[in-house]
Amino acid sequence: MKSNNCGSSFPGYIVLRMALAGCAVLMMAGCYSAGSHREKIDGAALRIIKSKQIEALGREEPFSVEPPEQTLRRRLMLDQGLPHSGPASLGVKGLEPIGHWPEDDYLNTEEIQSTTSTPPNDGPIQLSLIDALQAAAKNSRQYQSEKENVFRSALQLDLARDNFRNTFSGSVESTISADLGGDETTSGSENGALAGFSRRFMNGMSLTTRIGLDLVKMLNPSSESSSSLFADASISIPLLRGSGRHIVREPLTQAERNVVYAIYEFERYKREFAVDVAVNYFSVLQAADQITNSEENYRSVVTSTRRTRRLGDAGQLDPVEVDLAIQNEFVARERWIRTKNSYERSLDSFKTLLGLPVDAKIELDRGELDRLSAVVEERIPRVTNNKTEQEIPPADAPITLEDPSMEEAGPYEIEEDLAIALALENRLDLRIALGEVFDAQRDVVVAADDLRAELTLLGDASAGESRSLGSASQSDNFDLNFEKGRYNALITLDLPFERTAEVVQYRQSIISLEQSVRNLQNLEDSIKLDIRNALRNLRQIRESLHIQEQSEELAIRRVDMTNLLLQAGRVQIRDLLEAKEDLLSAQNSLTEARIDYRITELELQRDLGLLQVDENGLWTEITPEGLKNEG
Repeated sequence: MKSNNCGSSFPGYIVLRMALAGCAVLMMAGCYSAGSHREKIDGAALRIIKSKQIEALGREEPFSVEPPEQTLRRRLMLDQGLPHSGPASLGVKGLEPIGHWPEDDYLNTEEIQSTTSTPPNDGPIQLSLIDALQAAAKNSRQYQSEKENVFRSALQLDLARDNFRNTFSGSVESTISADLGGDETTSGSENGALAGFSRRFMNGMSLTTRIGLDLVKMLNPSSESSSSLFADASISIPLLRGSGRHIVREPLTQAERNVVYAIYEFERYKREFAVDVAVNYFSVLQAADQITNSEENYRSVVTSTRRTRRLGDAGQLDPVEVDLAIQNEFVARERWIRTKNSYERSLDSFKTLLGLPVDAKIELDRGELDRLSAVVEERIPRVTNNKTEQEIPPADAPITLEDPSMEEAGPYEIEEDLAIALALENRLDLRIALGEVFDAQRDVVVAADDLRAELTLLGDASAGESRSLGSASQSDNFDLNFEKGRYNALITLDLPFERTAEVVQYRQSIISLEQSVRNLQNLEDSIKLDIRNALRNLRQIRESLHIQEQSEELAIRRVDMTNLLLQAGRVQIRDLLEAKEDLLSAQNSLTEARIDYRITELELQRDLGLLQVDENGLWTEITPEGLKNEG
């Protein structure tokens, strides 16, 4: 190669510019830390979720996949000095960063350690129903997992969108080498910079372009150098199989629909979870109420036993009556202990549901049971007619059995047809099933497309030439000259002679479509069954509520009357013990009926798809007037 006046200066200038460019690239890459990458993708996923919330639910609500740093679980662990196995028991933020941890500010151990030194507080905390719902939304591990499922679906959608974005690439390389194997030592440096662009379009066309610069400088005494600028581009266009917007963007379409499904499923889960929290909350209160009833019964039995033993010692009662009273005291004590154990088990189970430590000291607000009873009595007023005060017909008079009257129905005991129509319109799981039928139809279309012949148009173009150390002294410098470029075009045709795998896939897609339709039909029938059962349960529990109210009144009157008769010596102790046993049963049954009616109202609203639950776990019930308007 002939050298010129610029032979020594031009290559050095290029090497310097390329080195500076390489340093700039390294500095830019260093600016993007793991934390910044996480924040960037989090922002993209949250924007996707917000847009899909509007599409799926018609509204936008706050959403965060990051668990709160300050949780009730952590507060209880620290304040009550509860034993735990390690820092992970306090949450992710309590972990010690390990070696090479990528984000310095993600694990905040200083705050954890400062709060650990707080003196423990042994006193229990009281949770109202609202407190429990909010605590469940922030502490439940399953609740957090459901939120993460929504976030994961958004990440998958962003990844699917990336397949159709402009993709840029760049690299800088510098190599110094020496060849000692020949008669003359050859050494030099190879420097190269390459930038690329690629894009896949919705019609299936793929475009890839590159432009590069090579600089080779010999380090022998001649100091010869050579540079080249080159570029190339290639394009691929499917014309039959794999062509068409609906085929190419199918993975993106499914990813978008999966985000909507995940939002539906999370919304459905929130409603079910809120009702589960309420059911378990009132179950604990019911167990506590049974303790109160059992305790009162136990005290009353002890009093009766003492009186009976004194009468027996005075010779006024048979020893058999005294023994019966003592035996009943044993039964009352055993029931009282059993109800206390049942309460503690149900409370521990409730703590687990909320995601709280089972050994934490927690009390539920017993006033919630009184408020529930007030709500139920407002909606279902007590009956005023008493069977004992009604006129008694002759024994052989015709007996007419009356069905429960709808005149005494509660506000949510709506018409069955209206309830089913509301459920079919608002149930989110039904929307998912309907969407899956459409997904299965698209799968058939895609599978059918795979049966076609594959016809592809290919093209490529290039100009310039790359350089290496071996060609530095044999060629002149190369610049881009498209008039001397190289251009190729190719059409490939793959005839569909062998499509066994594709035919099997096509047939399976039709079977999957049939299955999705059957799943939809099964869910639709299940929804109707749930609604019919809920309405029947409301009627049954309402009637049971009236029966238990009258049973309690009758049992109280019976205990008072039996006490008076026992003192007069007109009844035996057995009659008083049976009366008290019936009173205890009536009190427990009345509490159970009130709770069941209220819970069934919530379950009906949930099954109708009308119970709204916000990001804090709090529900908003639809008014009875709203039910009719929705219909």
